Amino acid sequence: MTTLSPGDSEPEVRATGVSAEVPDWSREAMRVGDWDPPRALLASIRAWQKARNGDRIDQVAQRWLAVLRHRFWSAVTGAEIPLKCTIEGGLLLPHPNGIVIHPKVRIGPNCLLFQQVTLGTGGPVPGAPVLAGHVDIGAGAKVLGGVTIGAHAVIGANAVVLSDVPAGATAVGIPARIVTRAAPDEPTSATPT
Repeated sequence: MTTLSPGDSEPEVRATGVSAEVPDWSREAMRVGDWDPPRALLASIRAWQKARNGDRIDQVAQRWLAVLRHRFWSAVTGAEIPLKCTIEGGLLLPHPNGIVIHPKVRIGPNCLLFQQVTLGTGGPVPGAPVLAGHVDIGAGAKVLGGVTIGAHAVIGANAVVLSDVPAGATAVGIPARIVTRAAPDEPTSATPT
């Protein structure tokens, strides 16, 4: 994890959009001394992932410390993000309160989850959701079952997604329906937020 010093500026959003393949680790970077619970929660998950397979005494101690940090930041943020779920780099959680993620969910690089998002099982398709790179999910949305959300897709606030969403598409409603799709010759990079 990269830590920004107090004099460093926040990373600029590139006009070309956000990558769906290459994690932008600066999105998870913490400034020294800042109170930033969402990033601290992600840092505790990353620390556990780094030490999870080690048998040396220092790695066991790091793993236990990461678990304690994770429990603390989970309580502070009100988010239920298991240590064992697969999360690639660059995840943003601007308001993590009420986020619930199933342990078998896979989240691609540079995704954005707003408050009260649920990624879980229970939809008509068995399994857990898979989010490709740079997927933005609005507040209160539910993605249920073994569905795949394509790269650069946008899920609207309070949508209930029960089927696959293609790359570059926008899905809204209950149950979610596709309202826009990226044109075949149009790049699927979203406008910077």
